[in-house]
Amino acid sequence: MKVMIRKAGEQFTIYVAKKDLEEPIVEMEKPDLWGGWIKVANGWTLDLPDLPADTRLPITVDAKKRGAE
Repeated sequence: MKVMIRKAGEQFTIYVAKKDLEEPIVEMEKPDLWGGWIKVANGWTLDLPDLPADTRLPITVDAKKRGAE
């Protein structure tokens, strides 16, 4: 699924246009965000692509959702 990731202050958020959903990221597998999983406030766990740590935000990426919706 395509998600936009942005950062406001120290908080990362995702936005999913097809669902008109914006949620904060509450947990990350890796401190630099990329190449691991993230947990979103609504309970979703998403796998993010492996990108360089200095990737500029906001950015739209293809994330894979784990588990059932």
